[in-house]
Amino acid sequence: MTQRPIPCVFMRGGTSRGPFFHASDLPDDRDTLDSVLLRVMGSPDQRQIDGIGGATTVTSKVAIVSKSAHPDADLDYLFAQVDIEQRIVDWQPTCGNMLSGVGPFALEEGLADAQGDTTTLTIRNVNTNSFIDAVVQTPGGEVTYEGDHAIDGVPGTGSPIELRFRQITGSQTGSLLPTGNTIDVFDGVSATCIDVAMPLVIVHAVELGLSGYESPEDIHHNRDVMSRIEKIRLEAGKAMGLGDVRNSVIPKFALVAPAAGDGHFASRYLTPSQCHPAYAVSGSIAAASCALLPGSVVARLVRLDDRLPEMVEIEHPTGSVEVRLSVTLDGSQLTVESGGAVRTARRLFAGEVYVPAAVWP
Repeated sequence: MTQRPIPCVFMRGGTSRGPFFHASDLPDDRDTLDSVLLRVMGSPDQRQIDGIGGATTVTSKVAIVSKSAHPDADLDYLFAQVDIEQRIVDWQPTCGNMLSGVGPFALEEGLADAQGDTTTLTIRNVNTNSFIDAVVQTPGGEVTYEGDHAIDGVPGTGSPIELRFRQITGSQTGSLLPTGNTIDVFDGVSATCIDVAMPLVIVHAVELGLSGYESPEDIHHNRDVMSRIEKIRLEAGKAMGLGDVRNSVIPKFALVAPAAGDGHFASRYLTPSQCHPAYAVSGSIAAASCALLPGSVVARLVRLDDRLPEMVEIEHPTGSVEVRLSVTLDGSQLTVESGGAVRTARRLFAGEVYVPAAVWP
């Protein structure tokens, strides 16, 4: 046999999409696993024509799921960001959108049992060793994808999946403010570096000559801006204690501007080589937390209303995302206990994906 089949379920999770695997169906060796996932997705190639990747950062993602041996979790979720144009699989970040598919996948694949009309599963994110409670609709003990909940960036409606992230402060760096400062200056640009669910570098769009309301394509194709963003991100990565991040997708990067509509602020989220068409869940928690941090880049422009601090609405290119937070604020000291959002997911197809036998003998 010249090719090896691997059982796979292809799912949309939030505003992302990709293959979901049982951990037991993949190699244990990380180097072999990297090679397998690169061939599965068709990387490196900007079209990913020889794989099932979608040639964008939000469609070049992989979820690996198993029952958890941890006493506080039902499931383990390992996330992989597969680079499109380089032979790189990044295991450092997480993805909250793909996470929204973990509960339904586990229930339908026999990794967890339904608990009634709603099922709450505690998921351990292996990448960050954090815990998330996922509430899945299971009427009659079966997963349903039908519902009336809409999320901007996805057409139609679906069944709501509530995600509640816990133990998220300092997800990668161990600190809310990894540099020790609320404001840092990189390449002459003021930035807030924050780590809540995701390490994030945030700057005011006007400091890069932008309005903050540009389309993802306008930003992505502006080579001067993208080059400057990467320069700032590399400097920030070192200052945050993450070292040389040129081959890593963390820290992520966000541009912010005053709200154009009824949200609290507008933002463009970079993944970081492309501008996200909507917003990552983990990134939205970080940006929303920053809005509540006195003196931060976001707090300087946030629109105040009575929804704060329990709910922060971030405007993005295809609408907005509402982030739910549990925080305490003592003067200038912000403590984030938990954060979350409501997503939808859908099982798209199940079968086998093939890789050359030489990749995984």
